[in-house]
Amino acid sequence: MRNLLILGGGYGGLRVIQRLLASDMLRGVSITLVEKEPYHSLKTEFYALAAGTVADTHLRLSFPNDVRLELKFETVTDIILEEQKVALSNGEQLHYDDLVIGLGCEDRYHGIPGAAENTLSIQSMRRSRKTYHVLQSIKANGTVAIVGGGLSGVELASELRESRPDLNIQLYDRGKNILSMFPPKLYHYVTEWLVQNGVEIINEANITKAEKTVLYNHDEPVPVDAIIWTAGIQANRLVRELNVEKDSMGRIMVTKYHNIPSHENVFIVGDCAALNHAPSAQLAESQAEQIAMLLIKKWHDDPYPEEMPRIKLKGVLGSLGKKHGFGLMGEKALTGRVPRVLKSGVLWMYKHHSGH
Repeated sequence: MRNLLILGGGYGGLRVIQRLLASDMLRGVSITLVEKEPYHSLKTEFYALAAGTVADTHLRLSFPNDVRLELKFETVTDIILEEQKVALSNGEQLHYDDLVIGLGCEDRYHGIPGAAENTLSIQSMRRSRKTYHVLQSIKANGTVAIVGGGLSGVELASELRESRPDLNIQLYDRGKNILSMFPPKLYHYVTEWLVQNGVEIINEANITKAEKTVLYNHDEPVPVDAIIWTAGIQANRLVRELNVEKDSMGRIMVTKYHNIPSHENVFIVGDCAALNHAPSAQLAESQAEQIAMLLIKKWHDDPYPEEMPRIKLKGVLGSLGKKHGFGLMGEKALTGRVPRVLKSGVLWMYKHHSGH
């Protein structure tokens, strides 16, 4: 019996499990998932949980109930590649024949003093819940600073505007415009929507320090009631500490077969893998599909394909509250109600195909 150990039940880890359990070629393998939460979380929607427009029950999905899958709801404390084992917070050690690491990412604070200690986050379900409680306790007409004008910061700012129309919302971004990874048509549209809805955009920001109720931009103090950090990510700490080759974000350099060159039985999925695409749920799932295929081939002593299929992403969709949105599908820029409806549809389909 071969032991497959999967660390992390996010988009990548769950998709590997779904594909393996659906295969009629899965024989002689035990699958163990280690995940600190007793459910799969819809991380792409954490901004809405933090803003208070969605209950967390809508963002939780149960893992598959299958005799071939063992679930361990524990925190991983160490990965020992040389001994093919993983240590858990309860003192247990799990040995594996094959390992899939999908532990996700963490906020990246760029060495800014006080940022880690004094800012809120939407990187996990628990931290998003905490952010929600802090935001809802702010008195009327308070000020919230969101640091980072990428997709997460924009979605959070727009959702919070709908949830708390009384708040003063400031969106800080170090670039000349928000959403710098998108074409001008999109970031101009989003900028106009935010400005029209009373979100103050501070471009070319340089955050130099963060205190609980003071944000320093170019060393100038700005009094606020809360600071939410959406200014960059890095791989999970355990992954960053592994003695293998990594990129500047701490993500592991992988082969075309998604494994570590020096440990061919260790596959990396999602935000922990250094790929030529921006991290996303869609990318993690596409990668997971290929990893599941490779594992089946490996277990049946079939050769890997000479060339792996190129991962093709369908596009990116973002929301501006519950009625408007923006997106990029191939080369086509979408704005208005259509991308918002599309995003809702994608979310419904994901839940439906996951058995909910």
